[in-house]
Amino acid sequence: MDTFIQQIINGLVLGSMYALIALGYTMVYGVLNLINFAHGDVLMIGAMVGLSIIRLLDIIAPGLPGMVQLLIAIAGAIPICMLVNVIIERVAYRRLRNAPRLAPLITAIGVSILLQTFSMLIWGRSPISFPQVLSSNPIEIGGAVISPTQATLLVMAAIAMGCLVILVEKTKLGRAMRATAENPRVAGLMGVDTNKVIIATFAIGAALAAIAGVMWGANYSSAQFAMGFVPGLKAFCAAVLGGIGNIYGAMVGGIILGLIESFGAGYIGDLTGGMFGSNYQDIFAFIVLILVLTVRPSGIMGERVADRA
Repeated sequence: MDTFIQQIINGLVLGSMYALIALGYTMVYGVLNLINFAHGDVLMIGAMVGLSIIRLLDIIAPGLPGMVQLLIAIAGAIPICMLVNVIIERVAYRRLRNAPRLAPLITAIGVSILLQTFSMLIWGRSPISFPQVLSSNPIEIGGAVISPTQATLLVMAAIAMGCLVILVEKTKLGRAMRATAENPRVAGLMGVDTNKVIIATFAIGAALAAIAGVMWGANYSSAQFAMGFVPGLKAFCAAVLGGIGNIYGAMVGGIILGLIESFGAGYIGDLTGGMFGSNYQDIFAFIVLILVLTVRPSGIMGERVADRA
């Protein structure tokens, strides 16, 4: 039972990060029908900027509490990631909105490589140790343990996703986003500035990726220029699993994928004598993606809809 609870905790922690990243994919797809495969590298930028801010705080304010340092790092990473994503939209994607679908895909891959190269030039090629700002003393829950960093991650992810739901469902911008996702041409005729809505969508997705990036680095105590590639692919799998284009689906898909990976690495690894344990944890996400695309391409909460005219 202790092992079961521990795997649930591990899965929720991992799934929360996947959900935050997947929301960026699903929001952009919802309004543009475009997969921004550079989104994982926005997470990497967030982690690197957060790391740099924490190191700077250690120099100018060495006695600052760890939680305050972490919050300042996130607050500093968010606008940088938002700016990066808005520039990506303006420079790389805006002219390709009506292009064949292969063109934005190739462009996204090129943008991803470009971001990784710039990051490598700024922060170097080698992995950088992420400062441990929170206590390492574990918190016991029913025989299982969770670190203060993981507990903080869960709380921040819940708050961020809750704020996103309120924004989408209760605000004028949220109504404009939903209208643009439904039909951008009609939304434009009704007075919605679709360009501003698309920019806001990219910016919000980047803010969520920044939170996930800083918390990813804090949780795994490491960051490097290529760290966003695998989490980005897994978050895309989570978005497809939940139903890409549906924000609730992205949240559910992220949590489910995290739990699948956690239980797969834990229990299946034990049953196979370690053959498919944590060293092969990454395969579970892609097995899920293949099964979903085969059995239900629209995802758990997705709807079968016709392509836009």
